[in-house]
This record gives sequence, C-alpha cells and structure tokens, in this order.
Amino acid sequence: MDEIAIFPLHSVLFPEGLLALKIFEQRYLDMTKVCIRDDAPFGVCLIRDGAEVGAPAVPYPTGCLARIVQWDMPHLGLFELSCRGERVFRIVEHWTLASGLLRAHVQLREPPARLPLAHEHQPLSELLDRIIHKFGSEHFPAPVQLEDADWVACRLAEILPLEMTFKQKLLESEGAPERLKLLREFLRTRSVVV
Repeated sequence: MDEIAIFPLHSVLFPEGLLALKIFEQRYLDMTKVCIRDDAPFGVCLIRDGAEVGAPAVPYPTGCLARIVQWDMPHLGLFELSCRGERVFRIVEHWTLASGLLRAHVQLREPPARLPLAHEHQPLSELLDRIIHKFGSEHFPAPVQLEDADWVACRLAEILPLEMTFKQKLLESEGAPERLKLLREFLRTRSVVV
C-alpha cells in the first residue's frame, strides 16, 4: 500500500492526462517541493465537499496519481506546474496533517491492458480526431493514439463538457470498454454520435 499526498480539486485527472496547476498555498508549496525533490507523485481527487482553498476538502475516494513533468517558480510563493496523470488509485484511509495537507494510504489499480478500439466505438475515435485537429495535438498527451481504446476514452472524458460527477464515474469505471460505452450512450442522447 502506498502513502501519498492528496490534492483535492474541482477537476478529474485521467491516466496520461495533462494538468496545469498554480500552487500558492503553503501546504501545497511544501508538497510540491517534496514531490520535485523525490520525483514522487501526488494524488488528484475530485472534491466531494468543500473548496480548493482554505479548510481541507473532502475528496472522492478514487483519484489519479499526478507526476510533475515541468515546473517553474516565477516568484517566491508561487509554483507553476505541468503534471501528467499516471495510475488510478482508491483511498483506503486518509488523514489531515497540522498544515492542512491531506495524506492517504492508497491502493493502486493495475494499469489497463492496451486494447484496440472496437468497431462499434469507431465514431468516438473519429470525434476525438476532429477535436484534436481543431484544437491542435499539442493540447493532448503525445503520442496521439486514436486506435487505443483507453487513450480515446480518457481523452474524450477530459475534453468533453461533462458534469464532474460523470467524469468521476468514468474514472471509477472498470476500464476502457465500460468508459467507452458510457461515453457513447451520453453522446447518443445528445445526437453527437450514432
């Protein structure tokens, strides 16, 4: 069982996803310094109750590891971070330090097996391809993998304007086939795909 710092946010991070953060609260400045020093990940969880700033928020129990891949300190007391999602985890127990930082024992989910995109989900890949061409591939984790079921599912979950609780449901799902099925059903109800 791993022990990590937890960063509750009003967003959901997926494996291989990109996350930009501005860090200014002391508890997270300290967390960032340790993560940079030790090349250690931290956990990103959607906030179930509370706010990003101030008193510790209550996180959903399923989150995603985030690793800092680039950082800058434009001035004292501010970190600008570029992070990348890694593995999904589930919180077994968590506690709050005197600083207000949440720490937790977590169980890491095994990385999903790479699955080719099933024929019935090809419209989702085509939709994502159009989105990538419109916004630019630099806004997506490289390399682009439009034939990889999990990559397509995670990127659509990130980019589409979905309710955060639905994104959380997608993160908690048991892998690419279930994520793609949920996304296709959602998009069908809105006549985006057939």
